[in-house]
Amino acid sequence: MKPVNYTSSLPSELLKMLEHYAVRFKVPKNRIIENSLKAYFDSIKKAEYTRSFKKAAGDPEIVDMAEEGLEDYLKILDEP
Repeated sequence: MKPVNYTSSLPSELLKMLEHYAVRFKVPKNRIIENSLKAYFDSIKKAEYTRSFKKAAGDPEIVDMAEEGLEDYLKILDEP
């Protein structure tokens, strides 16, 4: 994917931290920002999955379907 320029402003404290870690780890600042955004979006995705699984766990129809599917799976495992 081709990089696209993006301009933004950040609080000075964050910019100082960004500069500090870029120098400390000898990594470009944009790479730190990119990796941070990826980690943040991954955490959002995990939270969405957790929320959807909790919602499904409270739905009796979903629980019944899962249990029926598990019974079929266990039967398949017992077959030679």
